Amino acid sequence: MANKLLITGSVAYDCIETPLAKADYILGGSASYAALAASFFAPTCMASIVGNDFKESDVARLKARGIDLSSLVIDSSRPTFFWRGKYHDNFNSRETLDIKLNVFEDYKPSLADGAKDANFVLLGNISPAVQRAALEAVAKPSFVILDTMDLWINIANAELKGIIPRADILILNDSEAKLLAGTRNIIGAGDVLLKLGAKSVIIKTGEYGAMLFHKDGFFVIPAFPVRALHDPTGAGDSFAGALAGSLAGSGDTSFKAIKNAMIAGAATASLTVESFSCYKLEETGIEEINRRIRLIKQYSQL
Repeated sequence: MANKLLITGSVAYDCIETPLAKADYILGGSASYAALAASFFAPTCMASIVGNDFKESDVARLKARGIDLSSLVIDSSRPTFFWRGKYHDNFNSRETLDIKLNVFEDYKPSLADGAKDANFVLLGNISPAVQRAALEAVAKPSFVILDTMDLWINIANAELKGIIPRADILILNDSEAKLLAGTRNIIGAGDVLLKLGAKSVIIKTGEYGAMLFHKDGFFVIPAFPVRALHDPTGAGDSFAGALAGSLAGSGDTSFKAIKNAMIAGAATASLTVESFSCYKLEETGIEEINRRIRLIKQYSQL
């Protein structure tokens, strides 16, 4: 029987401006990107909440990838979570212009029976309180991946540190790793984060790839060389989703399997950044993901 992957996080509508273009009210949120990415590798169910403005066409996009939406709550009293942001000239920094929690203001995960028996869990980027509630609703999770960001490190530090020991993999980017670890050195940050209780730590370094800190060793992958960067939004969520899907799909959680899953994550994320929302990822599919996986492995060899 195939392993089932549960992903929790936000579903949002984004308005995004980049140096190249802008798009209004497009599907976003950590759960959307992660679930769509994971769905290429493993049976995926998504736990989140949307509002009275959520489009049937976006429901169809998720269902088209076979994602189980039985744990997606629809709140008819308020709009969907909303984020408006602007990327600066180098794409490496962005500014939040507006954010409205809307239905997420008091969201408490409610899992359908089909999601409660998930073997693998990805706690996508959302408040540690929601992450903990989702995890506690799963009967017997065998492997837990925890994603987070600077917002929760700053405003919910104690709650975040309380859930980290339950994570088999903690994922965050380089600046967030340094912030949480309280150090300026990225390698030192990885060592400190392992001492917080996570069994392994993945630190994303953007266009430079990602690092894995694991009891069996240290590993670094390059990013796929993207020549048509369009919108970086959701790249980290896609990386986490594909990584989780790869591990769930194989059922192997060894050091070697995590390394391979990181490559799958990098390949998948490289598609996400080539369009607004998840359009390029959805349109291109697993054949192109596998081609990029092969290329990343090739580029990494002597």
